[in-house]
Amino acid sequence: MPDIDAPGGIDRPALARCIAVEPAKFAADHWGRAPLLSRADELNGPDGFGDLLSPDDVDELLSRRGLRTPFLRVAQAGTVLPASRFTGGGGAGAEIGDQVRDEDVLRLYAGGATLVLQGLHRNWPALVDFAGALGRELRQPLQVNAYLTPPGNQGFATHYDTHDVFVLQVDGRKRWRIHPPVLPEPLERQAWGGRADEVSASAEGEPVLDVELTPGDALYLPRGWLHAAAAQDSRSLHLTVGVRALTRYALVEELLALAAEDRRLRATLPFGLDVADADQVEPELTETVEALRDWLTTADPAALAARLRERSWPASRPAPIRPLAQLDAAAALTADDRVRLRPGLPARLTGSGERVTLAFAGGSLGLPAGCTPALRMLLTGEPCRVGDLPGLDGDADRLVLARRLLREAVVVPAS
Repeated sequence: MPDIDAPGGIDRPALARCIAVEPAKFAADHWGRAPLLSRADELNGPDGFGDLLSPDDVDELLSRRGLRTPFLRVAQAGTVLPASRFTGGGGAGAEIGDQVRDEDVLRLYAGGATLVLQGLHRNWPALVDFAGALGRELRQPLQVNAYLTPPGNQGFATHYDTHDVFVLQVDGRKRWRIHPPVLPEPLERQAWGGRADEVSASAEGEPVLDVELTPGDALYLPRGWLHAAAAQDSRSLHLTVGVRALTRYALVEELLALAAEDRRLRATLPFGLDVADADQVEPELTETVEALRDWLTTADPAALAARLRERSWPASRPAPIRPLAQLDAAAALTADDRVRLRPGLPARLTGSGERVTLAFAGGSLGLPAGCTPALRMLLTGEPCRVGDLPGLDGDADRLVLARRLLREAVVVPAS
């Protein structure tokens, strides 16, 4: 039977909070190509992004959540401060020495430092949900950081990121100066620090975009675009959603890994070859390029896709599950209960004959082929009544399958 993949979303409500154009236009004109400024009145209206993270929420995180490094960075005058400046033990019963000390954070922030709350897509409920939804719509792994900058300050000098970003202004005003890339579409290994002189020189020129973000505004920046941001006459709080999209270079890397199957490409270089001598290296290079070209014409797209799945699936977290509630639901499950594929869980059904394999991020299950129609239904992502799962002999078999999938965190209660 053909492989079956879990679905992607067709509606994009999370993306609509970040861009003021239709997704098709965004994909054609901006994705990976050009910045996009979207004003609050085009997006969310006066409520902006305060439901995702507010200044009060920042205080909660810094004071009562026992944050540890690296979930907080502190930057001042373009320099990231050592964690020892704002961390220490948490007192009796929590002596771990890298917990955020709110009194130290207070002093540093009052002195002009920018606070960077990192990994909020993993520890702040509203952003866990938002990042999960946006990641499913984009089919890309995401990260979410928050930047709190005191009035009149700038945490970082002009730089570029090696991932795309959506900037969501939550509170206050921040001026952004955007310059074209000095290295278009940089890879993660090509960070801006290696081109600091070029970045500084380019930043002296006229920006292509000089704009002040106010609450509810959003800005999309493709990787490589230079930017610097400074708070104005009040503190500024914004969210940065980083999108770590796969690149064609990732395909090259996986193709080279697969090329190890070719004996010509595994061949030992000639005895006594002086690798520092270009004249000796040249014929080996020619033969290697010919062998690689020959191999590439036979490369199997299915094998490449399998390697890309292994690479990309672990980069995204599916929707959180509640372990106790999940086990309780499995124990009490009836044929009238409804279940659905765990949102954001990549899954794939393959196989033929008497057994099929359900592969998913974090594991796989071997199941009887008779489960195939039920698994097909679940992989649509739509809620299913357990008693309606097709292809199985009676509710007893349906309950066995559904309970196993609940315990393996593949499905969740639809309610």
